[in-house]
Amino acid sequence: MRILLLCSSFNGLTQRAWLELRRAGHDVSIELALSEQVMLEAAQLAKPDLVICPFLKEKVPSRLWRTQRTIIIHPGPPGDRGPSSLDWAILDGEPEWGVTALQAVEEMDAGPIWGYRTFPMPAEPPRKSALYNGPVADAAVELVLEVAAKATDPSFVPAPLDYNRPEVRGRLRPAMRHADRQFSWSEPTDAVLRRVRAADGSPGGRATLCDLPVRVFDVYRGPALSGPPGTVAGRREGAVLVHTGDGTVWVGHLRRDEPGALKLPAATVLGEHLSAAGEVSGYSEITYDRGERVGVVSFDFYNGAMSTDQCRRLSAALRYAAAQDTRVLVVRGGEVFSNGIHLNVIEAARHPEMEAWMNINAINQVCREIIKCTGQLVVTSLGGNAGAGGVMMGLGADRVLIREGVVLNPHYRTMGLFGSELWTYVLPRRVGASAARRLTRDALPIGAPEAVMLGLADEALAGPRLEFERAVLAEAERLAQDPGYERMLADKRTAREQDERRKPLDAYRVEELAEMSRDMFDDRHSFRAAREGFVHKRKPEATPEHLAAHRELLGGSGTPITAASHM
Repeated sequence: MRILLLCSSFNGLTQRAWLELRRAGHDVSIELALSEQVMLEAAQLAKPDLVICPFLKEKVPSRLWRTQRTIIIHPGPPGDRGPSSLDWAILDGEPEWGVTALQAVEEMDAGPIWGYRTFPMPAEPPRKSALYNGPVADAAVELVLEVAAKATDPSFVPAPLDYNRPEVRGRLRPAMRHADRQFSWSEPTDAVLRRVRAADGSPGGRATLCDLPVRVFDVYRGPALSGPPGTVAGRREGAVLVHTGDGTVWVGHLRRDEPGALKLPAATVLGEHLSAAGEVSGYSEITYDRGERVGVVSFDFYNGAMSTDQCRRLSAALRYAAAQDTRVLVVRGGEVFSNGIHLNVIEAARHPEMEAWMNINAINQVCREIIKCTGQLVVTSLGGNAGAGGVMMGLGADRVLIREGVVLNPHYRTMGLFGSELWTYVLPRRVGASAARRLTRDALPIGAPEAVMLGLADEALAGPRLEFERAVLAEAERLAQDPGYERMLADKRTAREQDERRKPLDAYRVEELAEMSRDMFDDRHSFRAAREGFVHKRKPEATPEHLAAHRELLGGSGTPITAASHM
């Protein structure tokens, strides 16, 4: 079947839908919904049997849905309507939520229902981004495949929206307003957490902190300390501890509530206003836990962006872990494993090019620590999506385990960078030189099954995040107790020595940095414009070249990606 994906951005959910539909054998093309004319022209060009909108903020033109079956994937249960569904679900503490596939009609979200999924909401209010990228995305991808299957059945008829049916429990909710996102630090901690997380990662909760109007993101429950609400009790690793009505919350990120301001670590935004705030314990983006045989370095960086300071702290943690007497080291990322260097921090720096240079050197050191850990076997736990240097960082391990549903973007092209993170060593070592060139040139996402097929990952594990992490630890324990452990470790050391004699890691690093210096300082491939567009969320003028080229040259081919097709 020929399927056109219309989307507001080629985000993680849209990428998963694209991958799953292609894997199912469909011909899939992609178009960003930049205007009514663009959407109509895309349909004329693709001549689809079905239009699916996995992530669409814009209204579908009537000329399109009247002539093409157009299905909207709405992040709410049957009957839910409106543009702020997840925000209201978190703020209202809904015990259950869902995703619905419905046919586009004149009235927004009121079309016939093709299918739906529901799931329980966690008791602790989730971040909107975590909810969207987790259970919502999982349910949405299932529905996309269900819709494609039903579209081939001439006897299928979608169910009209009927609020008398027991499963139709949602309702029309208005778009959330600025006032709905406003909170006071004098409110209870639970209320602050819920208000902010309902707006994370966009547009953030609204408050005043240190006499500055700010948008608040990335909050965690702090210790039960007493103090004037809205005052800063301390700081640590870029976060600040703020008194609430009945305790404290850690605030990881802020954005000044003014045009053009960037979302940055909270301590950076508050700057000189924190002169009296001292360092306190109780918060860390990086932890180390160990058992008798297995050590785990866990890091959870907001949106997967890794600043210079974060990379330096992670390098230190890895060096410490590698020096322990454990047999296996697990390197575990957070909600997003890693997306490489921190573009917002770079853009906000007084000298962005110099900050970018320091950042890439710092993340290179993280990659080096993983590759050069020869006293233990190293396992990478890819439980969340990864992109650019974040993918390459994970490939330095001996064993790469990936969760089903994770999407990798192993390329730098969209940012106008050659790339570093020792990718010219780790990527060809895993997939071969030809496939490495293809992956970095095509700049297309790779799903977990394709990652295993290509050799980017060793095994894909099913299940939700917690179940996946347990399976990773079980595999690490198995490796640590394997009768052939000493032989595997000896083989690893021998291979590393041979690779070093053949071409030292420093040679790869120097060659990559020579290219990166031209990208960062000479701006040969428009890194500056790409960075500015990304951090300021500027709408592109057209569907990105690599997506459009894929559509035009391959005709949206549904041929599954295989190792052979990349070699």
